[in-house]
Amino acid sequence: MKQAFVLGAGKGTRLKSLTAALPKPLIPLHQKPLITYAFDHLISVGFDQFMVNTHHLPEHYAPAFPDARYRNCPLSFRFEQQLLETGGGIANIADWLPQNESFMVYNGDILSDMNLAPVIEAHQNSDNIVTLVLRSQGEALQIGWHPESGKITDIRNSLQTAAHQLYQFTGIYLVRPDFLNFLTPGKKESVIPAFMALIEKNALGGVVIDDGTWSDLGTRGTYLRASAALSTNGFPQYGRQDDQQRIHPSAQIHPSAHVCPLSSIAQDCVVAADARIDNSILWADSQVAKQASLRNVIVRSGQTATGILLDADV
Repeated sequence: MKQAFVLGAGKGTRLKSLTAALPKPLIPLHQKPLITYAFDHLISVGFDQFMVNTHHLPEHYAPAFPDARYRNCPLSFRFEQQLLETGGGIANIADWLPQNESFMVYNGDILSDMNLAPVIEAHQNSDNIVTLVLRSQGEALQIGWHPESGKITDIRNSLQTAAHQLYQFTGIYLVRPDFLNFLTPGKKESVIPAFMALIEKNALGGVVIDDGTWSDLGTRGTYLRASAALSTNGFPQYGRQDDQQRIHPSAQIHPSAHVCPLSSIAQDCVVAADARIDNSILWADSQVAKQASLRNVIVRSGQTATGILLDADV
């Protein structure tokens, strides 16, 4: 398996104040676009060809990846004029997908260092058309899973199985080419109906992976927490941390300014005298005015933060 489809077409509505400027997969996290952490994770387990679907602000992808490569792995981009959702997005790239081997689907707005080797092995050794990566803890416990068989038994209790133990779907899964037979080309459709059809055929499997860390960066709170986690423990842990920078060398920070160790400051930022920055993120070319105080604040590129700010986007 070499090919992975990384989902990048969502509108990022839960991060609307930030995604008005950038598509969510390109928001910076320690000076790297968020989506590159997905690429790094996939590269660590052998994937080296990536397709990204785009819809919202697609013009930003070319400047982010000017040679259509990342770490020497080719990147392909497929623009969706109409947002097709996940099922339609997979059907829309059928011409790019491998014909005789499985591929990975990976949500472009998650940050994880889970060990994916067990799910790859389980998928290859099973008759599953799709194998989902699950966690036993999370905020959206909606997947019924049978530990002995490894099969998914229900999603959102649609089959009224009322499973006692429910699991979090991580947005990462392995797919055999046969899955395209359950999708309609050109149709806007969720992947869930196709998954339900696979349950009826006993062909939807799952693997629970509770090691490592997994986050859905769908809100500003999870974004700030992920940035702090990178600052404190080097997460994620899969061998590509040399290009992460909490504070970019080009940032100009006045000696009297206080920057807490959980904050991230990008290239060409200016932090003026007596400013205080706590658990905040400064995007490239942003500024913090003299004596400003920021806590849980995100300052977008080209913006200036002034005064006392708490839980705000500038």
